[in-house]
Amino acid sequence: MVDVDSVARRFVADVWNGEREETAYDLVAGDCPGLGTTGPEGVLAWHRDRRSSFPDQRYKIVDLLVDGERAAIHWRAAGTQMGPFGPVPPTGQVVSYSGATFLRFDADGKISDIWSVNELFQVLQQLGVDFLPPPSLPPGVAPA
Repeated sequence: MVDVDSVARRFVADVWNGEREETAYDLVAGDCPGLGTTGPEGVLAWHRDRRSSFPDQRYKIVDLLVDGERAAIHWRAAGTQMGPFGPVPPTGQVVSYSGATFLRFDADGKISDIWSVNELFQVLQQLGVDFLPPPSLPPGVAPA
């Protein structure tokens, strides 16, 4: 049986923090969903995309809980935006935010599913993106 705690920690250190990307080929199942494709390449595509925006981004595990073949990781991340992030041009701004990632492992002990939530709104605010409410409609006018 795989040590889910150790694999999850190795995944964060090697893949998320980019210390040894090739580790993804040892840890991620071929059918694990990713960015535009599945398996290790899909997972690496997402992290490479993020690092192209925030090349010095680092993740720190705040808490890691394991239950059987599942792991929940509460993390903090920080990095400097040096490349475009979606429609936001490079700002040189340092951002810091939190999130949670849930991993599921298959019978071979490989990561077969990854699901994350994070404070994207907070990241955009730190980058100086203005969020304006839509214009109000006059009384009695229904939205289209």
